[in-house]
Amino acid sequence: MDALAILLIAVGLAMDAFAVSLCKGLALRKASFRDMLVAGLWFGGFQALMPIAGYCLGAAFYDLISAYDHWVAFLLLFAIGANMVREGLSGEEEEVDADMGARTMLLLAVATSIDALAVGISLAMGEDGILAPAAAIGLITLAMSMAGVKIGSLFGDRLGKKAEVLGGLILVAIGTKVLLEGLGII
Repeated sequence: MDALAILLIAVGLAMDAFAVSLCKGLALRKASFRDMLVAGLWFGGFQALMPIAGYCLGAAFYDLISAYDHWVAFLLLFAIGANMVREGLSGEEEEVDADMGARTMLLLAVATSIDALAVGISLAMGEDGILAPAAAIGLITLAMSMAGVKIGSLFGDRLGKKAEVLGGLILVAIGTKVLLEGLGII
């Protein structure tokens, strides 16, 4: 997978954490650097670890599905992306409070990184390693989460849903590219 695809996957995955960080910033009103760092480390850390776990899982089953690996990668990325678009377009508002405690942040970090686990599984279908993509995903999520807390404290949550839709569309596009390459169309 090329660097641009990895970057786009990282940005797409970071959008959920960015949207939650915007809400955290809105709830905090006055976000400190510590608040930004706490969100960035929790979200970025889990977004980096989950693809590694997914990669290990996917590699364990690769022999069983290698003939269909492009379909598996496409279906996972499409499902994740479509779900993000659906959530972003829904009128439902996520309730996020100002609590930055370990328990709250752990739950939010796990919830926003489940998609990264599935992406890790799809990355195991390729021939590239996982460390560079996981590092990119973690670092981009760290930066976007920190920015999200600050932006949320300044501007509110106007960007949250749009960010989630954009992230979903990016993942659907990358999944489609993987499928078309696997079928030999591009």
